[in-house]
Amino acid sequence: MSQSARLPQGPEREAALGRLGATGWRAAEGRDAIRKIWKFKSFSEAWGFMSRVALAAEKLNHHPEWTNIYNTVDATLITHDCGGLSALDLTLALRMDRIAGEAEVQTDHGEPVTCLCEIHARDGGPDRD
Repeated sequence: MSQSARLPQGPEREAALGRLGATGWRAAEGRDAIRKIWKFKSFSEAWGFMSRVALAAEKLNHHPEWTNIYNTVDATLITHDCGGLSALDLTLALRMDRIAGEAEVQTDHGEPVTCLCEIHARDGGPDRD
């Protein structure tokens, strides 16, 4: 099977997704895709993560759909040319997990994604110069 061929349904797929689920990856609602939300200690840590992932993604020629708000990175993996999950998504997910290190993971995707700047504004957090 090609790296970009859609993952077939069955026990191998379920086992792979189960292993990723244990690290915080979840099914993306309404899509044959996976999603994960990381919260880093700072914007620069989040940006550094994204920069390192970008290099890994280029090597794989496979790129995440993602957003970054301050310290938060929200990523979805799907292989567009096959219209769903492929082995490339699993490979990139594992690399992203290694690169993220000890970042906090938001596993409940039904909860709003809140970044540090919103928390600081609400709680009267660190002053900005």
